Amino acid sequence: MNAELNNKQIREAPIPPDGLPKPRIYAAVAAVSFGTIVTSVDGTIANIALPTLSRDLHVQPSEAVLVITVYQLVLMMTLLPFSALGQRLGLRATYYSGLTMFAGASVFCFFAHSLPFLVLVRALQALGCAAATSVSSAQIRNIYPLSRLGGGLSFNTVIAASASSLAPTVGGFILTVAPWPWLFATVAPFAVFALLIGRKALPDTPRHDEPYDVLGAVMCAATFGVVVFGLESGISGDSPVISAALVAAGIALGFVFVRREFRQALPVLPVDLLAIKEIALPCLGSLSAYLGMTIVLVALPFRLQQQFHFTPAAAGAVLVPMPLVSVVIAPASGLLSDRFPAGLLGGIGMGIGFISMICLALLPAAPTQFDILWRVALCGLGFGMFFSPNARQVMGAAPARRAAAAGALFSTLRGAGQTLGATAIAALLALGVGTGPVPGLIAAGFSFVAGICSLAVLRRTATTVSIRG
Repeated sequence: MNAELNNKQIREAPIPPDGLPKPRIYAAVAAVSFGTIVTSVDGTIANIALPTLSRDLHVQPSEAVLVITVYQLVLMMTLLPFSALGQRLGLRATYYSGLTMFAGASVFCFFAHSLPFLVLVRALQALGCAAATSVSSAQIRNIYPLSRLGGGLSFNTVIAASASSLAPTVGGFILTVAPWPWLFATVAPFAVFALLIGRKALPDTPRHDEPYDVLGAVMCAATFGVVVFGLESGISGDSPVISAALVAAGIALGFVFVRREFRQALPVLPVDLLAIKEIALPCLGSLSAYLGMTIVLVALPFRLQQQFHFTPAAAGAVLVPMPLVSVVIAPASGLLSDRFPAGLLGGIGMGIGFISMICLALLPAAPTQFDILWRVALCGLGFGMFFSPNARQVMGAAPARRAAAAGALFSTLRGAGQTLGATAIAALLALGVGTGPVPGLIAAGFSFVAGICSLAVLRRTATTVSIRG
């Protein structure tokens, strides 16, 4: 009953004006784009520096990986709590606070002479990125008219994908001419640009007077933190009993947390939005798609090098078409989603993704580079066609008042899919089946589920229109 009442209140909440006027919209898009560069680059640029960090800080390579894992863990734990906070403080205030925290934390990288202090700085950077990311999709929802939302989301996706893809190359160049602290501070100027440009251009939403659910935020962070920590400890070879106990404790805490959220007017975990099938189905599809894509991206390098005896350079070269094709297709698919049903485009995309996964699983015994290239390119085509319309479906169906929660939920599911996908590959490798066709077949199954979710949204939308007519 409470969930139905909350859902009704959300649907009836006043919606802000449909997009910003010109020329303010251009400045707002620039501000969000600079912020996207910050959050995208900072999550991937550290990978290239791990050997250097291990040497300069006098730690083992496995210990240096904490710079990445702690960042990802803090990000996943705090996205939803920050989105709930953004609804009370205002989107622009939360976005500004996040970028300011990130820029400030970047300065402390120059004073990091030990791994524990650097990990602490990276945790602060992750907090800043979480605050900005938690409301960035809601900012886009308010910047663009609803009729152009798909194009706006796809443009932001291209910015994020391009920045993330270029980050390792830029990081390698920085390490050849400057000490490693510059690597973590290199995107701070983009945060400053976003703050300066967006000061008057970015839209804001009215603040709400409801008290912030501190206990719910703590339970949300603890649920994700305990589960992910348990999975990571299992991957690292710690006691299976302890790892399983941590995961079980996290799941039990999550069960209590979810039950509690159903009684909240504005829940930290947006169970009210998940009651809307036009949002729940694409969210499930997104989780399945990221699971499948991560499984393939992590498994293929092992298979190419261990089963087919590719060199690391050759294995990396044949994987290039996936992000390249995806970056080209994603904006076109996003623009099309403003004219055609998002569920149809997503269903077609995952149909292509399903076929590509099957083809990757059934590689010939001695594949040539071309045998792999066209399959990888087909995979990029399918996923590139799926993600933009799927995001547009979620953000378009979410009430404007809950856009921040919808965007944060989407980002959290992406992180969860990537984490669970990496964990699944670790388990398959431990079982001795991670370098054969099994990962591709499992990824095909997740792609099939994602496609069904997209088509189910299309069918439900058509049925709803028919009933209303």
